[in-house]
Amino acid sequence: MNYWLVKSEPAAYSWTDFVRDGHTDWTGVRNFQARNYLQQMQPGDLVLFYHSVTDKTVVGMAEVAAPAAPDATAPPESGWVAVALRPHQPLPRPVSLAAIKLDARLSQIGLLRQSRLSVMPLRSEEFDVVLELGS
Repeated sequence: MNYWLVKSEPAAYSWTDFVRDGHTDWTGVRNFQARNYLQQMQPGDLVLFYHSVTDKTVVGMAEVAAPAAPDATAPPESGWVAVALRPHQPLPRPVSLAAIKLDARLSQIGLLRQSRLSVMPLRSEEFDVVLELGS
């Protein structure tokens, strides 16, 4: 199993929207590195859902429901992909970016090293620490 973090501006698509919908295709990613990460996602992988820009908090956990497929919001043959995600559970307590920065165990997390990337892998240890902080 692999672990991931995806970012969304809550004004565009929030955790509440995601839970209401029950699933979503993670579309609109137009960064090559993030696309490559989407292509690596497999059903059953766990994903942290991060509210970017305004909240800057990890608010929930999702699961990859289906592997990468062509992104319906991109031109055909463009090579852009999307994955199907479904909500798993909210974190009992959202984990702020400030809390992540303060925890030495998370000093190498991609969220701090590549802050503009919208899809990124996490080491299992990083995933577990964020869940710990959110419990």
